[in-house]
Amino acid sequence: MVERELNEEQILELREAFSLFDKDGSGTISNEELEVVMKSLGQNPTEDELQEMIREVDVDGNGEVDFEEFLLMMKKQMQARDTESEMREAFRVFDKNGDGQISHSELRNVMTSLGEKLTEEEVSEMMKEADLNGDGFINFEEFVIMVTNIDKSPEGPPQYLLATK
Repeated sequence: MVERELNEEQILELREAFSLFDKDGSGTISNEELEVVMKSLGQNPTEDELQEMIREVDVDGNGEVDFEEFLLMMKKQMQARDTESEMREAFRVFDKNGDGQISHSELRNVMTSLGEKLTEEEVSEMMKEADLNGDGFINFEEFVIMVTNIDKSPEGPPQYLLATK
């Protein structure tokens, strides 16, 4: 995925939001203030997610977020949304009938159309590995796990998955 850069307009909007919640003008926002900021920007993080966001970007370790740290955090949030959008797009390529799940025949047909010459056994093995709940189909969550695990493998993702993005 390409590193997302914020444009000038986004930075100005984020500066405005940051300033609104920096109540004491200290140049930092607390955990509680961060929650209000995130909700105002359409995010709904849990308490654990808020703490994790702060830990990930709190360069100076003071437990609060300054504007530079805030920009870094928002870039990460936007990248996560982009990744989910890409995953949903790739899933739709496989889910030909749009029923929210990938069947054995849909998987075989897409693989064939992408130039992957797989035997029925190989397609069945892929289904078995990806179908975590054993219902005979691959739902979106199972698809994400499958693709994420492939991305972590030493060989990287197969070309047929890259072709869908």
